[in-house]
Amino acid sequence: MRIDKMFEEQRPVFSFEFFPPKTDEGQRTLEGTLSVLKEDDPEYVSVTYGAGGSTRGRTVEITKWIKQDLGIEAMAHLSCVGEPKQRIAEILGELEAVGIENVLALRGDPPRGQEEWTPTPGGLHYSTELIELIRERFDFCVGAACFPEVHPEAPDLDSDLRFAKQKVDAGASFLITQLFMDNELYFDFVEAARTAGISVPIVPGIMPITNLKQIKTITGMCGATIPAELGRELDARAEDPEAVTELGVAYATLQCSDLLARGAPGVHFYTLNRSPATRAILAALRAAHPWTRARAVV
Repeated sequence: MRIDKMFEEQRPVFSFEFFPPKTDEGQRTLEGTLSVLKEDDPEYVSVTYGAGGSTRGRTVEITKWIKQDLGIEAMAHLSCVGEPKQRIAEILGELEAVGIENVLALRGDPPRGQEEWTPTPGGLHYSTELIELIRERFDFCVGAACFPEVHPEAPDLDSDLRFAKQKVDAGASFLITQLFMDNELYFDFVEAARTAGISVPIVPGIMPITNLKQIKTITGMCGATIPAELGRELDARAEDPEAVTELGVAYATLQCSDLLARGAPGVHFYTLNRSPATRAILAALRAAHPWTRARAVV
């Protein structure tokens, strides 16, 4: 099912994001995780595209397995990194051939060891070009990324919003945010996006904290911030990993409940290939159904 059709049903759309492992053993572990995840009935699962296209083959393979064998709707990530335009079109053809209907179009991060992003010879420069390529040649539902705290390479919010608008104008049907931990950042961003003429669903991306060192590394790389109060509580539990996870799950549950109660169209969970925390959060949300208190759809 196309993701844009899911949003039309006016119900929360819950999705989980995984990355393809680089080894056969890691893939078997991921397949076991996803098999259990099927019991939670997510609206869809997305599979990332490694930096520099390093896991592109496994992205197609795992996305196909999720869709055909597990019976869960799937979305494949695709970036501009590491492939010429013709090869990108071939990958899209491979996805189409195995029944995938949804693609998240990204510019992509630089390959490991490369600080600045540079286009591949004969390739695409921007995610907007990738979206245009998809729209011209295929019939996928296309999603794109957006950044409540502004993309690290954007000079300011207005510039970032103009580029997000270009993604939508090129054919993106929905946007998924970079991770954030302060809901006001999300709602302020949505308001600014609507003022800028962006009308598609804007889905909050949430990463439950399960490892303190890891989350500090990730936020440092992507430019997301940890609220001061949350940071103090995490640091106070730094020597107790289990307590960090408990706090992270509790905080993310409250965060998601507030987002849904205030009209967010769903939640996209960045799982880091670990399902227990996300499964607990989703179960709590479905038990409490905070979206029934939603004031408006954003």
